[in-house]
Amino acid sequence: MKENAGNPLHLTSLNHVSLLCRSIEESMNFYQKVLGFFPIRRPESLNFEGAWLFGHGIGIHLLRSSEPEKLPNKTAINPKDNHISFQCESMGAVEKKLEEMEIEYVRSTVEEVGIQVDQLFFHDPDGFMIEICNCDSLPIVPLVGGMVRSCSRVKLHQMVQPQPQTQIHQVVHP
Repeated sequence: MKENAGNPLHLTSLNHVSLLCRSIEESMNFYQKVLGFFPIRRPESLNFEGAWLFGHGIGIHLLRSSEPEKLPNKTAINPKDNHISFQCESMGAVEKKLEEMEIEYVRSTVEEVGIQVDQLFFHDPDGFMIEICNCDSLPIVPLVGGMVRSCSRVKLHQMVQPQPQTQIHQVVHP
């Protein structure tokens, strides 16, 4: 196996997020109707209650908690809480849809070098935080070397490998 200091495990993408839930049915309904995921086949060898969904290039694996009463009850929406973020085409359309669905949300804005990123945060039925944003407008700027890229076009191996530095040497003739 080729050594790769910037990607030692040779990762290629995020495959899925696994979430404990109180009700498989309620959570499936949320992820399908609100976020547009669709159910996919789950291996029959898994001997516990759950469901798999897929959408937007990643999977959501829902696992029924064996102790649902011990799952945290989150009421306040805190943008600094653990969350998963999805980019969207239109923040206005998302906000309108959340209002139509009567889903409570919090709006936030991040500004950096004249670029404004809008964010909407809300909970799934079990209190897990979801963010919808237009983060693609905020460039990814590596701290060391590399090229500036946008979120939707970034590939890990392109980001972490040092970029060749081009130097121009001018020859001065007497």
